[in-house]
Amino acid sequence: MSVGRVTEITAESPTSFEDAIKVGIARATSTLRGVQSAWIQEQQVSIQDDGSIRGYRVTMKIVFMLEG
Repeated sequence: MSVGRVTEITAESPTSFEDAIKVGIARATSTLRGVQSAWIQEQQVSIQDDGSIRGYRVTMKIVFMLEG
């Protein structure tokens, strides 16, 4: 029998939503063992004063399996 845990993280990139997802997954897999999947809960953009996009932010849930 296996037991999983879900944790929520937020990641940001100046490039794209896809890059923000990759940044978040890379960080999660560097600190958590047994990462199995992720789902994107929310996407946001931050806007500069001139109206251009400053950054792309995603909030995601990461599923990882507990050891032992």
